[in-house]
Amino acid sequence: MSVSVGGERAVPAERRGTELSGGAVRALADLAPGARATVVEVVADAAPDTARRLGALGFTPGTVVEVVRRAPLRDPAVYRVKDYEVCLRRAQAACVHTTEVDQ
Repeated sequence: MSVSVGGERAVPAERRGTELSGGAVRALADLAPGARATVVEVVADAAPDTARRLGALGFTPGTVVEVVRRAPLRDPAVYRVKDYEVCLRRAQAACVHTTEVDQ
């Protein structure tokens, strides 16, 4: 299920793992600390409210996100989006699909 986020229509969930010009689409939750990526889509297979909330937090297509740090057990993690940092659990970060940006 794809959801409209920030006035933009999200890309269908079927694009997971596909190639784009910037590389493979990966979930934000799968990126290593220090990695930077561009948001491709926000999906919420179970809860559309999650996708809307992520959009309100700034996770909209085209936005660059950086993984700042992770907790010792990998959950939660801190992400820098726009000009602030936000902490997300792995389940929410998995709803944000990205392509890595060259450093």
